[in-house]
Amino acid sequence: MAERLLEVRDLHVSFATEDGIVQAVGGVDFTLDRGQVLGIVGESGCGKSVTALTLLGLTRATNASFEGEVLYKGRDILRLSDRELEDVRGNEIAMIFQDPMTSLNPVYRVGWQIVEMIRAHDPASTKQQARRRALELLKEVGIPNAEERIDNYPHEFSGGMRQRAMIAMGLACRPEILVADEPTTALDVTIQAQIIELLDRLKDEYDSAVVMITHDLGVVATVADEILVMYAGRIVERGAKRDVFYDPQHPYTWGLLGSIPRLDRPKPKRLRAIPGAPPSLIRPPAGCRFAPRCPHAFDRCVKEPALEQRVEKEGHLDRCWLPVDRKRALRTGSLEGEAA
Repeated sequence: MAERLLEVRDLHVSFATEDGIVQAVGGVDFTLDRGQVLGIVGESGCGKSVTALTLLGLTRATNASFEGEVLYKGRDILRLSDRELEDVRGNEIAMIFQDPMTSLNPVYRVGWQIVEMIRAHDPASTKQQARRRALELLKEVGIPNAEERIDNYPHEFSGGMRQRAMIAMGLACRPEILVADEPTTALDVTIQAQIIELLDRLKDEYDSAVVMITHDLGVVATVADEILVMYAGRIVERGAKRDVFYDPQHPYTWGLLGSIPRLDRPKPKRLRAIPGAPPSLIRPPAGCRFAPRCPHAFDRCVKEPALEQRVEKEGHLDRCWLPVDRKRALRTGSLEGEAA
């Protein structure tokens, strides 16, 4: 049995605003074992990043409230003091933020920022030791001419190189868990593939676990072991990668899959899009939150379904009232019948 690193139980995160309470995350449950890659996918605004930031205690604010538990090796992160969190954040759980251009400080050299990260968690290390470690990390993530580039400013790096520098910073203290929030956004497909391959390799080398946050199911297709599909702050489908890709059970998952170009099918006239827009998290719709956008909604959808196992495969859960046989028949038409 792999070592259990993280267990999230019934996590709720909300923020008080002038317009009302934003219910950003509602009842999220998942576990993460050493060596595992967990993919969390969904549209912008579905709660992915808030869930990830909460794992590091980065959503704490005077207007924020939390329910549930985030257990890291048995310690509830939601109950730790700010001082206790400093020892965990960056050291044991690290994060690659969504936009490396805004995450890196533009007025400090890239190497200096990695050195600062190392010495913050290891005050005993000298500047020279930390710099050697920073140089090793930059080489490890594939920065060319690292000896020279270590003293460059962020604007002197390309988008892919900035992302690699962020990965180096995240790995500086050999964390147990690496949270990657949209690590391939705004990168071309070649660099995307390199970043994904790099994360997968480093995960094995460091014997750590990875939480991959993305809106693109194609990104997690090659690396994730388990996938959570989130919509409007809820998990609407959860299962092993193969089960979610080959037997998706929620219409929202079908929509995400249908928006990915396929090389093994006839070229469609245009990519399919999910109609409408995600609901307001201040006033979410009653019942199934996807019902207003779902072409298969029926009268039972006025009541919200629980996240339950409805198929034969153990651990494959979904939040949809449609019978399994009916879903499989509808999915065939949704994902395959409209290719022409």
